[in-house]
Amino acid sequence: MILEGIVTSIGRSGVLNVAPMGPIVDESMTWLHLRPFQTSQTFRNLTEHPQGVLHVIDDVLLLAKAAIGKLHELPETFPAERVTGQVLKSTCRWYEFEIESIDTSHDRTDIRARVVHVGRLRDVFGFNRAKHAVLEAAILATRLHLLPREEVELQLAALRSPVEKTAGPQEFAAFELICEYVASSQ
Repeated sequence: MILEGIVTSIGRSGVLNVAPMGPIVDESMTWLHLRPFQTSQTFRNLTEHPQGVLHVIDDVLLLAKAAIGKLHELPETFPAERVTGQVLKSTCRWYEFEIESIDTSHDRTDIRARVVHVGRLRDVFGFNRAKHAVLEAAILATRLHLLPREEVELQLAALRSPVEKTAGPQEFAAFELICEYVASSQ
């Protein structure tokens, strides 16, 4: 199963990277199968420093900004407990991990990681169609180099309905940010 979240990682320079990622997980959440593109900062960081933190969040505005490179200020964090890394203060729960293996023989790297610590700050908001629509829209925005533009625009148009029907201010802002990004990425 794929669990969408945010991974924080630290590179050789010590700079924190915040990136959406959907690792394959098992239900026990004891291991993660991450698949970053080799061109990503997350890939570079995890190969330089084989530790990180996966966050389960419901803050779709943070996720959207991170997905499209509009995260101009790093979110508030605190130190991880078992790895050299940072935990997002807005997370619901987090999974600190250590890399066990990296296979770079494909465009999307195959990284196997073992969860070494789990933490929880609060409950997840719950199911909301607008939050899920923003998540799908953010994923589409990161696939502009892989999908035909017309397909992305059609899917965004379909996702607008649940946003208009069920969103709060954060979801509206996140969806509009993504739509503006896609429209300006010609």
